[in-house]
Amino acid sequence: MASQSIRHKRHLSYSSLGRLIAGVLLGLTVSTTALAQQSTRFGQYELHHSIVYTTFLSPEVAAEYGIARGADKAILTLSVRDVDSGEIAGRPMTIDGRTWDLITGGDMDIKEIREGRATYYIIPFEFLDREYRFFEFNFQPEGAEAPFEHKMKVQLWRQG
Repeated sequence: MASQSIRHKRHLSYSSLGRLIAGVLLGLTVSTTALAQQSTRFGQYELHHSIVYTTFLSPEVAAEYGIARGADKAILTLSVRDVDSGEIAGRPMTIDGRTWDLITGGDMDIKEIREGRATYYIIPFEFLDREYRFFEFNFQPEGAEAPFEHKMKVQLWRQG
């Protein structure tokens, strides 16, 4: 079981969700600093995770993917790769989990996105300003013999 605590308070600008997530995940793959903070190794698999404020998405991109934008809304992006195979593209996986804060919580609303050979996942959620948001989920990469468990908490700031 892996547990991680991350604080997010950065401002980015992107024109498409695909480029946004691909850029975030590629940055995680290439940057050793980001790897230390936003990826977790599970045997031969590496889970990449990042939080993106929805205010960084254009209204058109958010509408295309059915994502509500707002100062108190964000998405968790997930991708898993098989490190031993040398592949850098995210591979398909099954995910089941929940997310919560001091007031709200429930099952994660997971959306799969496939672009070319890459598969990644987004989980939209709302958050309370300056409070922690908790994520707890099981995931099983395609080809893995058993699922893995991951827990993380993230402190977020209202955007606007």
